[in-house]
Amino acid sequence: MRIALYQPDIPQNAGAMIRLTACLGLELDIIGPCGFVHDDSRMRRAGLDYSRRTHTLWHTSWSAFLDEHICRKSRLVLLTTRASTPHTDVTFHPDDTLLLGRESCGVPAEVHDRADLQICVPMKPGMRSLNVVTAAAMITGEALRQTNGFHPVHASQV
Repeated sequence: MRIALYQPDIPQNAGAMIRLTACLGLELDIIGPCGFVHDDSRMRRAGLDYSRRTHTLWHTSWSAFLDEHICRKSRLVLLTTRASTPHTDVTFHPDDTLLLGRESCGVPAEVHDRADLQICVPMKPGMRSLNVVTAAAMITGEALRQTNGFHPVHASQV
C-alpha cells in the first residue's frame, strides 16, 4: 500500500505524511508541482528524521505519476469530500494507492475521474474537511487493518 499527495500546498503536512508513511512502513508519492520546495525547513521539521526511514518518490507532474502508477497496476483510491462512499464501506486491497488532494482545493476533475474509487471519511453535518494527514491516517489505518498490513507490535513499543 502507498499514499500519494497531489500537489500539496503546506510543507508541514508533507513532512507529517513522510512521518506517517515511515512509521507504517509505506511508500509515499508526492505529485508536483508543490507549493514549496523539496528541502523546505518546515517540511523537515514536521517530518523530523523520518525522511531517511521511508521511500518518497517526487513526481514532477500528474502525468509523470500516472506513468509509474500504471506500471504498478494498483487501484487508485481518491480520498475526497466529494465522495459519497464512506471508507468504512470499502474493501481495501494490499496494493492500493491512497490519493489525497491539495489542502486548498482537492484535485481537478481529470484526477477525480481517473481514480478507480472515490471515498470519504463520514463527518458531522456542516463540517468541510479534515486535515489531509488526519484523513490519511484514519483511512490508512482501516486499510491496513483490513489487509493485515500492520507491522507486529514490539515489546519496546508497549
